Amino acid sequence: MDPWRYSTEGVSIALRVTPRGGRDDIDGIETLANGRTVVKIRVRAIAEGGEANRAVTELLAKALGVPKARVKILSGTTSRLKQVAVEGDPRQLGDALKKLTVAEPGKTRD
Repeated sequence: MDPWRYSTEGVSIALRVTPRGGRDDIDGIETLANGRTVVKIRVRAIAEGGEANRAVTELLAKALGVPKARVKILSGTTSRLKQVAVEGDPRQLGDALKKLTVAEPGKTRD
């Protein structure tokens, strides 16, 4: 099951964020212990003063090709688990998320 839901305005994405992750990157999909699936994201920014949240919205906007103003954190502003809304064409956003989160054979992430 995909960790995002479609709506008429765009998509809502469940995230697990790692601040101070060494780089800004999308690391794929993870299934949590409770069975919920999330998109794993790491950012270099620290989780202080909203810096990590800002880095997350900028990373998602760039990766999905939408303006930063179209990415909003719905819940989890002080948690690693977040729900984020991205405005735009739901089908295009869903296709982009699938490409960003699929593990390519033979590709290593470092």
